[in-house]
This record gives sequence, C-alpha cells and structure tokens, in this order.
Amino acid sequence: MTAPRGPFRFGDRVQLTGPKGKMHTITLRERGELHTHHGVLRHEQLVGLPDGSVVANTGGHEYLALRPLLRDFVMSMPRGAAIVYPKDAAAIVAQADIFPGAVVVEAGVGSGALSLSLLRAVGGSGRLVSFERRTEFAEVAIANVETFFGERPAQWSVVEGDLADALPGAVEPGSVDRVVLDMLAPWEVLEPVADALAPGGVVICYVATATQLSRVAEFLRGLGCFTEPEASETMVRGWHVDGLAVRPDHRMVAHTGFLITARRLAPGVVPPEVKRRASKKSYTDDDLEVWTPGAVGDRDITDKNLRKRVRDAQRAAEGARLAAGSGEDGADA
Repeated sequence: MTAPRGPFRFGDRVQLTGPKGKMHTITLRERGELHTHHGVLRHEQLVGLPDGSVVANTGGHEYLALRPLLRDFVMSMPRGAAIVYPKDAAAIVAQADIFPGAVVVEAGVGSGALSLSLLRAVGGSGRLVSFERRTEFAEVAIANVETFFGERPAQWSVVEGDLADALPGAVEPGSVDRVVLDMLAPWEVLEPVADALAPGGVVICYVATATQLSRVAEFLRGLGCFTEPEASETMVRGWHVDGLAVRPDHRMVAHTGFLITARRLAPGVVPPEVKRRASKKSYTDDDLEVWTPGAVGDRDITDKNLRKRVRDAQRAAEGARLAAGSGEDGADA
C-alpha cells in the first residue's frame, strides 16, 4: 500500500469539485476524459500536479482536484450490505484500541467499509481476519478494498462462513488482540470469541437497536470471563460558519448504532462483583422473542440488486488495477 501523497499519477483516484460544489470521482487513465455538459477535462491535465490543484476544462469551468479521503470513498463506494459510517468506524478504532501490529478479527465484512479503517489501523505488521457468511457481500468488500488500496493487502484474509464454526480453525486460542462484531446476533459467537481472545483483549460489538444492546450486555455478563461491558453511541453535528453567521447545520448524522465493549479476563479469574441497584430480573423468557433476528429486523437485499452491486464493485477494482498498470508502463517508457 502506497502513501496517498505526491503528484497525481495515472491510476490515482481524484475527486474533482466544481464551482457549485458538485463532485466527480475519477481514476486517472491514459487518454481518459471527464465529459460534462460544461465541457471536457482530460485526465492527463492532472498528471504531475500536486494534490489540491485547480484545473479548467475546455469550457473554462474550474475544478478543485484532491485525492479522496477514506470517508469520501466509503460514502460513495458500491454497497452490498449497509456500511459502518465513518464516525462509527473511528469510534471503533479508538474504543477497541486497534494498534499497528494487532491481530484483529472482524465479522461480518459487509461492504468492506470498516475493513478499510481496520486495515489502516493494524498496518503492514498486523493482521486482519474478516468473516462473512454471504459470498456476494464478500465479493463486494474485496473489490472495494482493492479499489481503494490499488491491491489486495497482504495482511488481510477473508473467510467465507459462520464465525462460530470457522474461527477456531482460522486462529490459535488466545492469539487475537481485538474482535469487532458487526452482525445481527453477536451473542451467538461470544463463546468462541472468548476462546480466541488473549487476556486483556477487547471485544467490541456494533448493534443497531436497544434490544440487541441489552442482550449482548447480559450475555457478556453471563459468560463470567469479561469485564463489565460499556455501551455508547456517537452522534456528529456539523456547523455552518460564515463570518458572524455561526449556527448548527439543519441536518446531522445522529443515531446509526450502539457500541458495546468488554475486555477478556485471564483464565480462571472471577471478576469483582459490580454493585447495582436492587431490581427485578433483567429479562424473562418472554423477552427472548424480542431478541430474535426476525424481531430485530434483518433486512434482505434482492439477489438481482446484489448481483449488480457485485459487478459494479468488481468493475471499479479492475479499473483501478488496469489504470495503475498503465501508469507504471508509462513511467518506464
């Protein structure tokens, strides 16, 4: 993976912003052109310019050229499953303390949005093992990651299958530093996760509803091998700042999901008792129905729509590889 800096080269992804704020994201190719109703911009005009340059098309319209940030790419890439938003990905990396060299397990991979942040965080010396039950989702995620990095990172492996069944064969017991679960029923895999985590390791779950949150918390407590779970959510509100006109934006990215974290205790250790207010039992057998996947709301995507998204993602990845290859040939020539 190369650092996203220096002059623009063939194979680079570039985000062009016009005078009215409309953005176009292109991959620079030899003899490539961006056509709009305002004119034509040739890709070769950008090659050799530094990041943050301004170029004009044949109609005289100017565009600001910048390499897309990770958040820009995530919000515009093809999706198979719903993505983890950048604000939540940042919180996951911070709260789970994902560090360079860490061994991280992720389930499920979805469209690859969170995988991108995790791969950057573990660096070349770390390892990310991503589990995904649906082949189509795995294909979209792989294509998106290859498009962003220009290649498939060597430290990343994708396992198709259920984490509960496949995890013991993919990692050694007690060898994993962090586990990130973005799935409908994470409590179903917490026992094998506990076996895989090293003492002091972190498990963090991303769930959408309060009912899911409550069951994860109760299951973590019931296992007896984790610290008291901590739950949170992240909300981001932008502000309009123009001279003395300073006010919050009318729209904000509010609730997207909850995060719940806990740390693995050493084998055989009994956690200290946490004092709570005297109350009734936290839940009854009748409440279990509220925690089922169907009640939580597992939303399906049609096979036809999913196949189209797979094709879109794979075309983008192939285009990035071909463009990068042609750029290398041009440099050698």
